[in-house]
Amino acid sequence: MTVRVVLADDQTAVRAGFRALLDLTDDLVVVAEAADGAQAVEAVRLTRPDVVLMDVRMPGVDGLEAIRRIAADPALDVVRVVVLTTYEIDAYVFEALRHGAAGFLLKDIEPDDLRAAIRTVAAGQGLLAPAVTRAVVEEFARLKSPEAAGAERLAVLTEREREVLTLVAAGLSNEEIGRDLRMSPLTAKTHVSRAMTKLGARDRAQLVVLAYETGLVRAGER
Repeated sequence: MTVRVVLADDQTAVRAGFRALLDLTDDLVVVAEAADGAQAVEAVRLTRPDVVLMDVRMPGVDGLEAIRRIAADPALDVVRVVVLTTYEIDAYVFEALRHGAAGFLLKDIEPDDLRAAIRTVAAGQGLLAPAVTRAVVEEFARLKSPEAAGAERLAVLTEREREVLTLVAAGLSNEEIGRDLRMSPLTAKTHVSRAMTKLGARDRAQLVVLAYETGLVRAGER
């Protein structure tokens, strides 16, 4: 399968660097570039890529607004956005996860890790395995009080789905959730998918944010 990628960054050199890395592979192809959020949204609507590498700090329409627009468009439901950032602990990154980003990558990422990450996101798995992603969510969860309506939002979940959501927020894979709850990885995946549907989450990254925001999981706790 060829993974189609859109690069969105206001620095020409950054886009050129990422394009050069991706051009070295047969299964990853850059279909468009954008210098700001407005161009990024337009490029995504025109090319319907699998993955967007999105810088959040861009002039005019920034990456956060671009992510909101992409996430709000039903026609772009299968597009996955990965945030490009210079800093691991960044309020912009947390907001990007809240609004639908599938994860984030540091701009100095190793070439092989970059390619692997794009393939992972394109396969619908999200980028929640690295501990640093959970560190970002926990850091900003500490700064925000859980929503008063947290219990109401989670009322649509079954008890088992709540348990699964707790483990997703801890960064566990479907295989690990299955072992923890004594179920098959496929059953765990089904519970994760149902929780995403009921809560209106695009992917596992948003499930993690929701778990913290609603108070189901608290910073520093499993």
